[in-house]
Amino acid sequence: MSQKESLSRISISLPESLLEGLDDMVARRGFDSRSQAICDMVNRDINDHKSQSGRDVMTGTLNLVYNHSTPGLHKKLYDLQYKYIDEVISNLSVNLTDTNTMAVLVVQGPADKLRTIADQMISLRGVAHGKLLLNSYNIPPIHPFTRPEG
Repeated sequence: MSQKESLSRISISLPESLLEGLDDMVARRGFDSRSQAICDMVNRDINDHKSQSGRDVMTGTLNLVYNHSTPGLHKKLYDLQYKYIDEVISNLSVNLTDTNTMAVLVVQGPADKLRTIADQMISLRGVAHGKLLLNSYNIPPIHPFTRPEG
């Protein structure tokens, strides 16, 4: 939500136990108000809905933990990154142990395509864990030829 966006006031009714839980969360997480906390929750749910419901262009990360000693796995992961070079913006790999590596890929593109890429990587033999996290913001164009003329 931008600073200049107008606000609308709404009223909601909650069971007392839910209100107590909300107040506890507001205090523990450091929100300034119930409204701020509820805006955060609604924004998160809208973002999750968009990430599951279609072709909205989104950005995010694909987090993988894999056994780098699995024959051919490293090449398969890099081949997929190259295949989807328009969507895989960047990657970072960190060795966790003598056999396990964590990779974090920055991705951008239509949500359904990003889910396809994630599924293809996560399902590879040797990948122990994978999770795609998407948000509705876009990365500004970084190559001068991709910027709009103006």
